Amino acid sequence: MTTARSPYHVYVLRCSDNTFYTGYTTDVERRVREHDAGDGAKYTRGRTPVELIHVEPFDSQSAAMSREYEIKQYSRAEKERLVESSDAEADFDI
Repeated sequence: MTTARSPYHVYVLRCSDNTFYTGYTTDVERRVREHDAGDGAKYTRGRTPVELIHVEPFDSQSAAMSREYEIKQYSRAEKERLVESSDAEADFDI
């Protein structure tokens, strides 16, 4: 399954201050543009530009939200391991 075609996505951004932000969306490209424009989450508004570093596709909103919560509970080291081998930008036109 191509990640760009799944209805729901969990994504991880690296902010300009080298922190991570995790969210879920139905349109990854639009959401990253919103974060970069300062129209995304309050957390990312002062931390632009952001870089998309990890994306996971899901078939249901509840599955995506559960995974988002799970990743948000990870330690920084666990998040770094998660995104280490990810090539998120290759699947999206950002």
